[in-house]
Amino acid sequence: MTAALRFHDVGKAFKDGTVALTGADFAVAPGEFTSIVGPSGCGKSTLLRIASGLDDATAGEVTVGADRLGYVFQDATLLPWRSVRANVELLAELHGLDRSERRKRAAEAIELVGLTGFEKHMPHELSGGMRMRASLARSLTLSPDLFLFDEPFGALDEITRERLNDELLSLFRLQRFAALFITHSVMEAVFLSTRVLVMSGRPGRILADVPIPFEYPRDPALRFSPDFAALCGEISGHLRGAHA
Repeated sequence: MTAALRFHDVGKAFKDGTVALTGADFAVAPGEFTSIVGPSGCGKSTLLRIASGLDDATAGEVTVGADRLGYVFQDATLLPWRSVRANVELLAELHGLDRSERRKRAAEAIELVGLTGFEKHMPHELSGGMRMRASLARSLTLSPDLFLFDEPFGALDEITRERLNDELLSLFRLQRFAALFITHSVMEAVFLSTRVLVMSGRPGRILADVPIPFEYPRDPALRFSPDFAALCGEISGHLRGAHA
């Protein structure tokens, strides 16, 4: 099976001499939800930028096997002068889809993320969680095979974050896209993922690849189970090594 995304011995050195990544080697299969955790500054976001083509690797090879790519940033990046509907339509508009098709796809995506009834609202009228839902809906209009998530829920309160985790898993089960998800939260990574990669401190490299055995759908109560706690403890142990 062709990987949706493959990194082969990838490195990244910036012009000032900073080495952000070294020997990054992993693949994300179609329908697989892979999360990456690691210390601040270890190159997690650099991996996503390279995967998306926003940045280039300086060593190794990156292969994207997906036809359509979605990218959800740390900030919702909504245009403040456009309504929810107009923001959600933006990528489809930039890809040249006609108005009727844009409207159809936007309506479907807005319904999927639970924003029906808020189509005419402006970004400043939305909560942080609702803005992230709109950002996710915008990417959904292009039906991506591969989603790149750069800590999309990191700035939200814990309750909102958990609710959006639950909703993201519902979308994942429905559409079964491949995902590479960056987070600082071990609990979030374990709850969402089929596997969790742990990165070392800079220069970032993969220290551990931990499979997550829980079946989908995942009940929110899973977060309080002994098996869940044990996996979080295992990954946290790898992280302590990453900081050493």
